[in-house]
Amino acid sequence: MKVLYLDCASGVSGDMLLGALLDLGLDLKWLRSRLALLPLKGYALAARDVQRGHFGARKVDVKVTSPQPHRGLKEIRSIIGTSGLEPPIKGEAMKIFRRIIEAEARIHRTSAQKVHLHEVGAVDAIVDIVGTVAGVHELIGLAGKGRLFCSPLNVGSGTVRMQHGLLPVPAPATAALLKGVPIYSAGPAGELATPTGAAIVSTLATSFGPPPPMVIDRIGYGAGSREYSGHPNVLRAMLGTEPPEIAAGAGEVMVVECTIDDMNPQGYGYVMERLFETGAHEVYYAPVQMKKNRPGVLVTVICPAGLMSDVTRVIFEETTTIGLRYRSCGRIELARDTVIVTTRFGKVRVKVSSLHGRVTQAQPEYEDCRRLAARDKVPLKEVQAAASTAYRSHAR
Repeated sequence: MKVLYLDCASGVSGDMLLGALLDLGLDLKWLRSRLALLPLKGYALAARDVQRGHFGARKVDVKVTSPQPHRGLKEIRSIIGTSGLEPPIKGEAMKIFRRIIEAEARIHRTSAQKVHLHEVGAVDAIVDIVGTVAGVHELIGLAGKGRLFCSPLNVGSGTVRMQHGLLPVPAPATAALLKGVPIYSAGPAGELATPTGAAIVSTLATSFGPPPPMVIDRIGYGAGSREYSGHPNVLRAMLGTEPPEIAAGAGEVMVVECTIDDMNPQGYGYVMERLFETGAHEVYYAPVQMKKNRPGVLVTVICPAGLMSDVTRVIFEETTTIGLRYRSCGRIELARDTVIVTTRFGKVRVKVSSLHGRVTQAQPEYEDCRRLAARDKVPLKEVQAAASTAYRSHAR
């Protein structure tokens, strides 16, 4: 499995991400051809080699060649939705834009429909976001084909002048987008992490921390616009593969926990549903004995780091807890696939897990077996046994 690690010791921005991907070997002509699928005119994309401190890096520039109209969420959705890009790229790009807009809406205490986009609605932000999503898909693939990891983010310090005036670093939108993401401040004063960069990495990254186990194939450097004395303003990207011993699946997840002893039991089912809707991997409850000898419930949620803020919001909104604990945890998974087999009862999906190409287990899908058993009024175990037998015949 391919792995991409982003070292954001000098922060992150859209142009730094694109520059790093091009320096890794992403073809500029290919990138232009993908962006040309957007109904977006009046700009030119250029890339050049620059020096940042002692590092050679790739600098990407989006040059506006004609006046651009104001764009809000409706216009951006139309630009991306009517393009000829693949659905996964459209979906992830729109997710990034929605997160930015929702963050702005919370800051200004208004609705997402009333947010007026300035920097984010500009043509360079559209190019940066769509270009980065397309580039990551090209280099490693996503949706189970590759993993993107990121270091903790250096956000900078001091103040930055934006459309709404002089703001503290990190800017309010950047801070909102980085909830649940480890950040720190080091080096020169100024804005090192932009809202666009923060939204991209917090949406696409599997986890934030030190480099994962990987065999490095290529290293690329993307340059930021500013130059700082004694601090190279570059984003380093490392592209490689997982070592064979963990290639079956590895990564980092967040484990979020709280204990509750004063909640109506009827609410736990609804809480679980809402947590799964956020994208949590696992949600489970366990009985515990709490202070004053009260029986209680331990609520445990396992989720990607980028969903920490969503998970936290649901827990505080839907339960009676006033605090929670969280930690980063390593995870190794078997490679998984689904095979459809035909039994005398009908078709059944079988979930197949494997390690280094060797099947370790095959489990008939419960819902398929339950449906067929109920329809034909036969014992569930007969349908499950038939599906297992059909899979063994299929695998020979």
